[in-house]
Amino acid sequence: MITHIVLFKLKDSSQEGIRKAKDVLSNLAGKIPVLRSLEVGADIVRSERSYHLALVARFDSLADLDAYQNHPEHVKVANYMRGARESAIAVDYES
Repeated sequence: MITHIVLFKLKDSSQEGIRKAKDVLSNLAGKIPVLRSLEVGADIVRSERSYHLALVARFDSLADLDAYQNHPEHVKVANYMRGARESAIAVDYES
């Protein structure tokens, strides 16, 4: 199992800006066959070191993660997030 985690710090940190980005990310669910599970959450602590959103996606293999990264639905979301984010960090691991 491959777990893909991405944290996003957004340019628009208003509740509306966070909600919109969360909705865009959440809408990937059910659109990419290799995506086994998807969870998107907004930070509730809002400390100085917090990121605004977390995405946790799971795949059966690295090949499936690669297929997800190149899927047209993901590409659309990634393009949106490139414009909406101030920064992003990611980690991918196998369990």
